[in-house]
Amino acid sequence: MKIDLTDTTASKINKALVQGRRAIGSPAVGMVLTLVIVTDEENAYDALRAANDASREHPSRTLVVVKRVSRSPRDRTKSRLDAEVRVGADAGTGETVVLRLYGEVADHAQSVALPLLLPDAPVVVWWPVASPRDPAKDPLGALGQRRVTDSYSAVKPVDELRTRAENYEPGDTDLAWARITPWRSMLAAALDQVDCEVISAEVTGEEFNPSVELLAMWLADRLHVHVQRGVSAGPGLTLVRLETTGGPVALQRPDGAMATLTLEGQPDRVVALKRRETSELMAEELRRLDPDDTYASALRFGVDRLGGAQSTTDRSPLPTRTPASAVADSASRTSSAAATGNRPSPAQMPPAKGTAAK
Repeated sequence: MKIDLTDTTASKINKALVQGRRAIGSPAVGMVLTLVIVTDEENAYDALRAANDASREHPSRTLVVVKRVSRSPRDRTKSRLDAEVRVGADAGTGETVVLRLYGEVADHAQSVALPLLLPDAPVVVWWPVASPRDPAKDPLGALGQRRVTDSYSAVKPVDELRTRAENYEPGDTDLAWARITPWRSMLAAALDQVDCEVISAEVTGEEFNPSVELLAMWLADRLHVHVQRGVSAGPGLTLVRLETTGGPVALQRPDGAMATLTLEGQPDRVVALKRRETSELMAEELRRLDPDDTYASALRFGVDRLGGAQSTTDRSPLPTRTPASAVADSASRTSSAAATGNRPSPAQMPPAKGTAAK
């Protein structure tokens, strides 16, 4: 069911939501959070489709904030709020409100969104494109406990990582980080099968791909070893190779779908490691609403200790080596947490054994 409102107010939008729920025979509100999407008209459709797919796992009220730029100087002084209210099959498993802001009201989007938030429910703010430099201090970002950006959509993706590190606040996260969750889980599971120490690492993937840089930062942060950055044609990440005292450990994915895991003394194994859709990435991010300390540690380590995102290439190794079991033990702990229904994502790992947390 869709209800179009022109030159409306937040009060009228709330009434339309109640009217829509009654019309489809569902007066109760069974949603677990409010997802605020801040985007432009060009990217609104794709973002909303991803949010609707993610709502099958996390029923939510989705507010899509679209700031319309008036071409005429005279129109810029005219404030208007148009809304499209969707409930039922048109809104996934939750409710959707598309807000189009014109004129001066576009500068006060937080005042429009605030009355539409679900009471006593977490708020997640997502910028599919054009994220602010400091999401936590953005007026809309300040409404959320969790703030999701995507470095891959930036004009200079790798430079965006430095910006994210400089302005990081607990609750910030990046879809570029979610893209490497299967890689981190697979590498941790592989190291759980061998008793060795990691000597060095190599990460190969597309040039200027923030996910490749983040994986290199994570390995350097957790293992305290030299990480070499290689460049390939992609797609995305193509190879991670760990040199250990027990022989090489390699995870190679040349086609973006299937990967080959190689361990010394064991037959090669083909594993599914496909590139995931945005809806799957968002569903993962909505599973946890607490700060992602592992992401923060890897991001700050890569930028602060190694002098920038690009510096994971050709840097001298750090003085200490960490046993491979430090990463592997983390994986087993997270598997136990997932089995008991706790919030942490599968690759959220505690500090490595024998080293201080960064």
